[in-house]
Amino acid sequence: MIDISKIGQNLKEKIAKVPDRDSERMTGRIVYTGDGIVRITGLSDVKYNELLDVKGGYRALALNLEEGSVGAVLFSGEDKVRFGDYVYSTGKAVEMKVGEELLGRIVNPLGDALDGMGEIETSQSRPVEFPAPAIMDRGKVNKPLQTGILAIDSMIPIGRGQRELIIGDRQTGKTAIAIDTILNQKGENVVCIYVSIGQKASSLSKIVNTLRASGAMEYTCVVCSTADDSVPLQYIAPYSGCALAEYFMYQGKDVLIVYDDLSKHAVAYRTMSLLLKRPAGREAYPGDVFYLHSRLLERAAKLSEEKGGGSITALPIVETLAGDISAYIPTNVISITDGQIYLESELFNSGVRPAVNVGLSVSRVGGSAQRKAIRQISGQLRINLAQYRELAIFMQFGSDLDSETQKTLSRGAKLTDVLKQRQYLNYSVKEMIVLLLTVQSDIIDRIPEKKISEYAEGLLDFFRINRAELLEKIDPDSNIPDDIRSEILSAAEEYIKYTVGDDGAEEPVSESAEEEQNV
Repeated sequence: MIDISKIGQNLKEKIAKVPDRDSERMTGRIVYTGDGIVRITGLSDVKYNELLDVKGGYRALALNLEEGSVGAVLFSGEDKVRFGDYVYSTGKAVEMKVGEELLGRIVNPLGDALDGMGEIETSQSRPVEFPAPAIMDRGKVNKPLQTGILAIDSMIPIGRGQRELIIGDRQTGKTAIAIDTILNQKGENVVCIYVSIGQKASSLSKIVNTLRASGAMEYTCVVCSTADDSVPLQYIAPYSGCALAEYFMYQGKDVLIVYDDLSKHAVAYRTMSLLLKRPAGREAYPGDVFYLHSRLLERAAKLSEEKGGGSITALPIVETLAGDISAYIPTNVISITDGQIYLESELFNSGVRPAVNVGLSVSRVGGSAQRKAIRQISGQLRINLAQYRELAIFMQFGSDLDSETQKTLSRGAKLTDVLKQRQYLNYSVKEMIVLLLTVQSDIIDRIPEKKISEYAEGLLDFFRINRAELLEKIDPDSNIPDDIRSEILSAAEEYIKYTVGDDGAEEPVSESAEEEQNV
């Protein structure tokens, strides 16, 4: 008799003794290495964006899946990896460490600590590439994210879950706006993530010192890839920051993430693509450079209440050359985002800081994400500024002006001065309401133009010290009653008597003075 059970048992034992050949199937060898690029043969089962282990403890990212080879980029060990070295597939995508433990820390795009404060003890991680929330999982963007900057919160409001681009030439204050916004989230229960892409280490050090000095690192994580890091690290940095942001968003929290900046990110991707011999398109960028940023920025969203109600607000930064917003990368990112804050070099150099060009800046979410009181009193602000700038251009022809036009020019110049704001000097919503009400009333005519900035800061100090109870009475989420409006204007009148005096009416603005100011 044949004992089938015994035969089966013998087969199982023999199969168990057969060595696992999976490692052989998932092992390849390097046939080319150079400029941080490796080509590997023998890896028959590799996914796009898969993490590879290279002999010597180095890691690479599979990007080109070709018929007979795999093209990958090295995260480290460019000068150590040699022809013929073995490469092992991991079956895993690149992951970023996540968790509350990362708040207050400086990490690289793989989640490793860079601040010398010890290793980050967290067992949680998320893939750096993750699908964006579905349309039906999203809610309305209707809760404001206050930047503390008067020009932005009054005319270009940002909502939680919005993507608002900050665009402008180099050295026009793009990063300053982003850092001010992070500082303004203190006490607002918003987690902040600052992603540095290809920046100088010295610039990043100044930013970190500013955040620490202001106590903002308690709720902030800095994901850092400096200019001397490898190109693949710069490439995955924004996706790693977004993975960390998603961890908090899916817990129902509000997150603010800054990508500084996506121009360098696109250049890093172009560098990798050209070295991998991918076909080049416009400005030598590969054909999928739009998808590079769209799949990143679409992950910023406001989740519906059924999904927890969390949000990611993205502030991508893009650098222009000579103010050309019609270049390839700027137009791509403008078409993806929900609006842009355009910073102009001429305004910056003339002392208007933040140098926001109100004509080219827009928020496509608009008033639905603005506090009700601010929306009520800032409706005419953009129109008044536009009228002033149109008249100021007309003034260059040296025409004689009537008194009404002179008054419009004077008020416009004063309004522009009130919108100037020193860096790290953020206003609360109630202080913004006081300034906007005062600057749009007849009171402003009594203040000399040269003293308007000094008056604005002094007025707020006067309210904080002598009219604190009036500030408390202001409700930013409802229309301002006439009695509160009258009290605010009366207090502003009282402050003028202390500073300017009763007979402080300003002399009519002469044509030569206006021309000098415009110059």
